[in-house]
Amino acid sequence: MKEVVQLSEGWSLTHEGESLPAHVPGCVHTDLLAAGLIPDPFLGQNEREVDWVGRRAWTYGRDLGAADTAQEGHERTDLVFDGLDTAAVITLDGRELGRTRNMHRRYRFDVTGRHGRLHVEFTSAYDEAEFVRLLTGDRPNVYPEPFQYIRKMACSFGWDWGPTLVTAGIWRPVRLERWSTARLAQVRPLVTVTDDAGTVEVHVDVERTEQGEGRPLEVRASVAGAQVRTVVEGDSAVLTLRVPTPELWWPRGYGAQPLYDLDVSLVDTGTDRPLDSWQRRTGFRNVELDRSADEHGTGFTLVVNGVRIFARGVNWIPDDVFPSRVTPERYRTRLRQTAEAGADLVRIWGGGIYEDDAFYDACDELGLLVWQDFLFACAAYPEEQPLRGEVEAEARDNVVRLMPHPSLVLWNGNNENLWGFRDWDWEGSLAGDSWGAGYYLGLLPRIVAELDPTRPYAAGSPWSGSWDHHPNDPAHGTHHSWEVWNRRDYAEYRDTVPRFVAEFGWQAPPALATLRRALPGERLAPDSPGMLHHQKADDGNGKLNRGVERHFVLPEGDFDRWHYLAQVVQARAVAAGIEHWRSHWPVCAGTVVWQINDCWPVSSWSAIDGDGRLKPLYHELRRVYADRLLTLQPSAAGPVLAVINQSAEPWHTTLTVRRMHTDGTVMAERTLDVTVAARTVHRQSVDADLAPDAASAKEFLVADAGSLRAVHFPLRDKEFAYPAPDYDVSVTSAPGAVGGNVEVVVTAHTLVRDLLLQTDRLGPDAVCDTGLRTLLPGERARLRIRGAVETGANAVRAALFCVEPA
Repeated sequence: MKEVVQLSEGWSLTHEGESLPAHVPGCVHTDLLAAGLIPDPFLGQNEREVDWVGRRAWTYGRDLGAADTAQEGHERTDLVFDGLDTAAVITLDGRELGRTRNMHRRYRFDVTGRHGRLHVEFTSAYDEAEFVRLLTGDRPNVYPEPFQYIRKMACSFGWDWGPTLVTAGIWRPVRLERWSTARLAQVRPLVTVTDDAGTVEVHVDVERTEQGEGRPLEVRASVAGAQVRTVVEGDSAVLTLRVPTPELWWPRGYGAQPLYDLDVSLVDTGTDRPLDSWQRRTGFRNVELDRSADEHGTGFTLVVNGVRIFARGVNWIPDDVFPSRVTPERYRTRLRQTAEAGADLVRIWGGGIYEDDAFYDACDELGLLVWQDFLFACAAYPEEQPLRGEVEAEARDNVVRLMPHPSLVLWNGNNENLWGFRDWDWEGSLAGDSWGAGYYLGLLPRIVAELDPTRPYAAGSPWSGSWDHHPNDPAHGTHHSWEVWNRRDYAEYRDTVPRFVAEFGWQAPPALATLRRALPGERLAPDSPGMLHHQKADDGNGKLNRGVERHFVLPEGDFDRWHYLAQVVQARAVAAGIEHWRSHWPVCAGTVVWQINDCWPVSSWSAIDGDGRLKPLYHELRRVYADRLLTLQPSAAGPVLAVINQSAEPWHTTLTVRRMHTDGTVMAERTLDVTVAARTVHRQSVDADLAPDAASAKEFLVADAGSLRAVHFPLRDKEFAYPAPDYDVSVTSAPGAVGGNVEVVVTAHTLVRDLLLQTDRLGPDAVCDTGLRTLLPGERARLRIRGAVETGANAVRAALFCVEPA
C-alpha cells in the first residue's frame, strides 16, 4: 500500500547567507515575522517597510536522508508539493529535480534512492514576471503591477482593498509518497441524478512503475451502498455506480445537505494486494444555468435539482494576504458567518486562489453554492508560452481536484476582462496581440467540457453571453454595478433591473477596535496617515465622504460620528440594491455582494472586517437575505410594497401599513391580508392616502408583518425634520450569563433612526446580536451582548449611535 510521509518539519529559510527556521506550509513574510526580522506589515504603514521582501530571492532547505527516499519495500518514492509560490528551482544533493512557475498547481518529482540536501530556490516574482513580459510583450491592466505575467495570486501585488505584499514560499503541504507497481494518478467522478436515481461515473488514471507494466490491476469503487469493480486496461478505467434513490444535496434553505463517502481503491489482482486508495465526500444533485432569451433580455438563473434559485451571494477574496495562515477552523468560522448572514452562494473571485479543500468541505456541509472563477482578473493576459501551458495545466489540475464537491456549481472564465477589452481602452493598445479571449472562449470551456461536463461554464463576469451585446449589459447575463459607488447615489441602484448582479457594493471603515489595533497610537481621523494608508481604493475617502454627504451633513472634526455614518451608508446602500433587485425576481435572479471578507485591516466593501469583526452591513445582510423580506420601494407613482417569499412554503401574513408623523401620531393606517406563494414576490402600490407628504419633512411610512418591518422616508436624512433622539438605556445580565454577557434594553421616547450599538467600544471581543434598528416612539429594543469588558449603563450609552437632526 502507498505510504505517505509529511515533510512539515526541519526546514530552514536562507537569504544572502543568513539562515532561520522556516514553517512549512508558510511563506517568507511569516517566517521573517516569526523571527522578529520584519515589522507586522498590517500595522501602521509598515507595509512600505517590507516591500523589499518580495523583490529578493529566497531558498528553503532541509535534509532528505537515505532512509527518507530508500525503497524500504517500495519501488518508487515521489516528492510531492501541493503548492509552491511561485517561480522556483528544486534541487536534491545539488542535482536539479525540476522548475516551477505556477502557484496554483501541484508538482511531483521522482526521488527514488536519492538523498541529500533538498533546496527550493525561489526567484522574485517581480523578476519572473518581467522575464515573461519581455517574452510576450506588454499588456494593459488596471494596476501598475505585473501580475498578469505570472501564475500567482494576483492580489498579492496589491488591489483596491489589499496591500502589496508579494510572497514566496512553500505555501501548501509537501510530502513523500512511497509506492509500488501502480498508483492512482487521477480520479475524476461525474455525479448526476436522473429520474431520482444517482449515477457516479468514476474515471481513473493510473501510473505504473517499470515493474508494474503489464501487471493485472483492478479498480474498486463504492458509494451509498453501491459497489463496482473493473479491470484496468492499460492505464485508465471507467466505473459506473448507480444509487437507486439517493438523498439529494440542496443549497441551504432548500433542503438538507447529505454527503456520501466515495471510496476508490487500486488492487494488484495477481496478489490481491491493495496498492492505493482515494476517498472524498460527494453529494447527489444536478445543476443547470438557464441562459434563455426572453422579453427582458438574456437570463442567468441557477437551477438546482430542477428548482430555480434567486442566488443570495457574496464575493470571497483570500481571507489573508498570506493564505497559508488560513486554517480549516478559520475557513469554517468565516463560512459559517456567511451562511448565518443568509447567503447561499459564495463566488471565489479570480484575483485570488483556488482555495484549500477545507473551504469546499465547509461549503458542502453548510449548503453554500460555490461559483469558482478561473484565476484571471482585471488585466489582458498573454496567451503565448510559457503562460499558455501553465494555464492549461493549472485548469486541469484544479477542475479535477475540486469536482467531487457538490457545492461547486459554476466555473467562470475570468473577472472583468471581457468587459475591460471592450470598455477600458485595451483594444487599441493591444493592436491585435492576445489578451485572454482564447482562454475564456476556447481553452477553458473545452477543459470543463472534457473533464467536468456536469457543471455549467460561463466565459466571464460580467458577460452578456456573446459579443452581440455589451459585456456588461444589465439586460443580458451577469452585470457588475460599479457606477453607483464610483459616481452616484445608492438610490440609483433602483434605476435598473439586471438579470444577475454579480458584483456591487459600498465601502465603510472597519470596526473601531480593528482600527485601534492596526493604527496604534494614531489620532484617528478620516484623513490621518494610517487611515489613508489603509484605504487602497482610488479616491476611496472622497467616494466615502460624498456618499455620506448626499444624505447627511458631513461631520467635521468628529471621527466617531463620521465612522458611524460611513457604516450606516454602507449598510443602507447594499440593502437598497438587494431589496430592489429581490423584489423583481424572477427577472433578476441573483445578487452577489462585494464583498464578505477582508485580507487585512482596511476600509473596504467587506461585511466582516480584516480582524473578523462584523460591520453593520453584516447584520443588514441577515435581514435582506432572509427567506422572507418586507420592503417599501420608492417609485415615481408613489411607494410600492414588496412582500418577498423565498421559502418553500406559502406565506400568509397580515400587513399593517402606517403613515406616521415624527411625534408618533398615526396619520393613516391600512391592514392587509396577503398570501405569497413559495419562491415568489407580491408587489402592490401603497394607497395614495398612505403616502407620506414630503413637503412636511415630518412624515414617513412604516409597514409591519409580524417581526418584519420596512420603513420609507420620502426625503434624504439631512432634509428630514428628525426630532432630537431621546431614549433610556438599561443593562441587565442575560439569563444564565456569565461576566461580559449582558442584555441592553433601549426604550425610545422619540423616533430613533438607525440605532447602532458599537460593541467593540465595550471590549475588543464584544459582539452584539443585532445591527441597525429604527424605533418608533414608545418602542423597545433588546440587544444581547457577549464578551463585553465594560457593561455599565454609561459605557453602553456612549457606545450607542443614531441619526441626529441636521
